[in-house]
Parts: sequence; C-alpha cells; structure tokens
Amino acid sequence: MRIDLSNLRKKTVSINQYIANLKQPFRKKFLIRKQMYKPKHEVLTQLRKIAGRYVVIAFSAEWCKDCTANIPVLAIISEATGLEVRVFGGLMKDPLNPTRKWRIPPSPPEVEIFKVDKIPLILVTNTNGEEIGRIIENPVEPTIEEEILRIILDKEKFQQV
Repeated sequence: MRIDLSNLRKKTVSINQYIANLKQPFRKKFLIRKQMYKPKHEVLTQLRKIAGRYVVIAFSAEWCKDCTANIPVLAIISEATGLEVRVFGGLMKDPLNPTRKWRIPPSPPEVEIFKVDKIPLILVTNTNGEEIGRIIENPVEPTIEEEILRIILDKEKFQQV
C-alpha cells in the first residue's frame, strides 16, 4: 500500500508537537524517558546519512506503557538525525464494541487502514510512501534506532540485489 505522505502530514503532528501537547502527568513521563535514554551514537550517525530518504509514522496513546518507553526515543532519533517522524496520537480502546478495537473518534480512522492492533505501531516508509517495515510495541533489535536502521538497510540491500 502506498501512503500519500502529503495528506498524512495534514492528519498527524511531528513527534515533538505530540509530546508537547500531552497532558500531565503523561507529558512528564515522556519527557523523563527522553532525558534518560542514551541512544547508540554510531547508529544515529548511520541513520543521519540516510534519514532524508525515509519517514516514520507512529500510532500512540499517552496511557500506553510501551508508547511511554518508545515514542520519546523516536523524538531523540528525529532530533539527532533529521528523520521525519509523524504521529497519530490519542488512540483509545473501544471496550463496548466487540467488533472494533479502537474507538473512532478519538482514535483516527487510520487505525483501521493500517490495521493497528497493538501500540505503539511504528511504520517506516520511504519518501515515496511505500511501507518498508514496522515495529509493533517493542523493537526486535535491542533498540529502536537499531531496529529502524536494520529495516532500512535490509530494504536497501534487497534493492541492490
């Protein structure tokens, strides 16, 4: 599926806007995680060289423990590398509807388009809007930055073959 990135940018906020707009005590938790996290600088250096060719899209909710752990790391990655990170926030479960996981609104309708089951859902796309990988809840690699780099390098290696 090709994503219309210009349309998506209108429906999302930047990672730093997302964190700045969180209500307390959630914003404080996100900011503490952002302050405490120590990224792998060698990975950020590699990402900085290729960041302009990719866009990351994240689905998040302030109440989600995994979002609190991982979304602030995306902000660090974005600031350190220039990687564009856009966020669909405010996801809310729909416990009264057995056929729908997310309540729409306040959850964006894109939760159904992208088949969001667990959050955070972190999509890595190229600048043509083609999804090249996704991270669901937590990275497989030890860190988010390593996982994003692996997704990108795997795609680039595949394209060279």
